[in-house]
Amino acid sequence: MSLKEQLTVDMKEAMKAREDGKMRLSVIRLVRGAIRQKEIDGKCELGDDDVLAIISKEVKQRRDSIEEFKKGSRADLVEAAEQEIGILMSYLPKQLGEDEVRALVEEAVKATGAETAKDMGKVMKELMPKVKGKADGKMVNNIVREFLK
Repeated sequence: MSLKEQLTVDMKEAMKAREDGKMRLSVIRLVRGAIRQKEIDGKCELGDDDVLAIISKEVKQRRDSIEEFKKGSRADLVEAAEQEIGILMSYLPKQLGEDEVRALVEEAVKATGAETAKDMGKVMKELMPKVKGKADGKMVNNIVREFLK
């Protein structure tokens, strides 16, 4: 079953759950809307990789929002965004831990022969296919910067 089909099935279940699934239903509808919009804009059918990219983008937006909500002392909005992230994360592959990312970064640095921060592009080009959708881009970026000081 494709990810789009899974989202449709889960949306129907959330609709049947009524009160229990309100947050889940709204998040799934939001993601499906983003998918549909991308398909309309690109005039093509999106595959699982594209859907994962959209879900990852939605997670990133919520994480950025959480930082702003914390600055504004809005604990209620922080909690809601964290719940939405939890729902979105259930559709993403298992996330890599920091140690796993460090190992991949070290491997990519050795493979590219990178030594300075100027070589960051080479390392990221080598690394991103391995971590795309499986790790937070900001964390990957920070770890690469540590290695290339």
